[in-house]
Amino acid sequence: MSKKQKKLLYRIIISLVLFIGAFILGKCADINGYIMIVIYLVPYFIAGYDVLTGCFKNILKGNFFDEQFLMSVATVGALIIGEYPESVFVMVFYQTGELFQSIAVGKSRKSISALMELCPDEAVVLRNGEEETVFSEEVEIGETVIVRPGEKIPVDGRITEGESSLDMKALTGESVPFDVYKGLEVKAGSINLTGIIKVEASKEFSDSTAAKILELVENSTLNKAKTEKFLTRFSRYYTPAVVIGAVLLAVIPSIITGDWKTWVYRALIFLVVSCPCALVISVPMSFFGGIGAASKKGILVKGANYLEALGKAGVFVFDKTGTLTTGEFSVSEILPEKGVSSDELLYLAASAEYYSVHPIAKGILKAAAEIRIPDSVTEFSGFGVKAEIEGKTVLAGNRRFLEKNNVSVPGKIPDGTGVYVSADGKYAGFIRLSDTAKENAAEALHELAELGVKKSIMLTGDNEYQARDTAEKLGITQYEAGLLPDEKAEYVKKLCAGKNKGETVVFVGDGINDAPVLSLSDTGIAMGGVGSDAAIEAADVVIMDDNIGKCALAVKIAKKTRRIVLQNVIFALGIKFAVLIFAGLGMTNMWIGVFADVGVAVLAILNAMRAMRIK
Repeated sequence: MSKKQKKLLYRIIISLVLFIGAFILGKCADINGYIMIVIYLVPYFIAGYDVLTGCFKNILKGNFFDEQFLMSVATVGALIIGEYPESVFVMVFYQTGELFQSIAVGKSRKSISALMELCPDEAVVLRNGEEETVFSEEVEIGETVIVRPGEKIPVDGRITEGESSLDMKALTGESVPFDVYKGLEVKAGSINLTGIIKVEASKEFSDSTAAKILELVENSTLNKAKTEKFLTRFSRYYTPAVVIGAVLLAVIPSIITGDWKTWVYRALIFLVVSCPCALVISVPMSFFGGIGAASKKGILVKGANYLEALGKAGVFVFDKTGTLTTGEFSVSEILPEKGVSSDELLYLAASAEYYSVHPIAKGILKAAAEIRIPDSVTEFSGFGVKAEIEGKTVLAGNRRFLEKNNVSVPGKIPDGTGVYVSADGKYAGFIRLSDTAKENAAEALHELAELGVKKSIMLTGDNEYQARDTAEKLGITQYEAGLLPDEKAEYVKKLCAGKNKGETVVFVGDGINDAPVLSLSDTGIAMGGVGSDAAIEAADVVIMDDNIGKCALAVKIAKKTRRIVLQNVIFALGIKFAVLIFAGLGMTNMWIGVFADVGVAVLAILNAMRAMRIK
């Protein structure tokens, strides 16, 4: 607990002890009424002096209708009509609830506190051959940063020297250390666990991954959910209405019956019960807890409104390359010509593509069992390569390339992406390659369906064959191929316009061309690990480690958070309205009124804290 919380706890304990003593004394001894007032006033002021002073300051500012005002009027009124024990108990119990609320909010903030400490304040850089300690903001692009074991990487960059293991849990939610070595890119906020590494800064501190995460977390509370906004408006009218109702309840029946004490007492109970703190505290806390639970898993949600919208997802739209697939090609089919074996065809193609850095070439090289370094290679941009391998002239490229070199390609053009191969002017065969689906993509789509997502759609700029192949592998029934970025945006725009009431359209993408679509959808999810800065900026939710399976986890967290919010709203309003009616009819007392206020608030906060423990 903080010093402030401990101080309040001590005040509550002292007040409670004095209250119990006063209560026993009042029951066991015949004490003068004025002395009894003083005895009860001591624990009352110890417990509630800050509530009374806060109420007075707010009145001077013109802010009448808050919980401090309601508590002050109720407890002072109870003292005036001689209900001393109830007055003191209401104040003590109210402060107990405030203490519990403070501790609970503190715990919910701890769920994302690790993110708030992502960025180290200082960095050690090499300048003029000497180590110099500077503020992280002063590290310039191209400078070399030295990161020792136990230290955090201050800026995004590339390792130029050394090997180590990094703890990236605060960034991605992944607890397993990540091995790094020379040439690999590293993210700011990662903790160096073992060896000393030198990192060449590729971004300034303000543009680093950690700094952007901090900005997202700090701004997440600014984007309130519709439920929160409704409750803010509700409280604005609800509290004054209740105060007016309490005044009418105290005055009108008292004039008619002449029994002022009874009706004023009922009106005071009415005021105690009316405090909307159970809703005002628990609902934002539920959303904050949900955002914190998501951040622990490497899912950054930019605001409660996006979490609420994600919980109502009815349609998920996915980009293909880099989102559902790895973006890396693998050999899916080998179609050799007669007299040529599959291994030989792969051997010729891989040897010819040995020096190529094209993604398709990498897929062929990975699949080949045997490769020979070519004697010579000539590359023809946009067509293919010509290589000399063991005295053979090998061509590997598109159909036009072979035909241009007088190689006859028989039969129908095979569907899909691939490489045509010839040896010494004779057609040798075709190697088809497909974009590799992410390992857990099919499982993620299945989990989304189980969570109530009615439709999953894939959009891609790839050809029909590639789109169909990926859709069949993942079990996607609806897809659109050959789309340009603006056509993707138009497609999602139409989906949003034609969606069912109460549902939202979610788009998941990673590339710079996905940024417009991410902005147009009801909720945009960006793959943050390799995703572009533009996509991350435009998205409402960022998955830090590119794990497509976390889409389902994000929806699960959002749905549970919404359920908790709904439970709190129904529970708090139901209890309050019931007790308000009973108070007006004289069927309850101040003790029940205190439970309907503070007790309900405590239970609602306890329920809200469950949002932080979503697995």
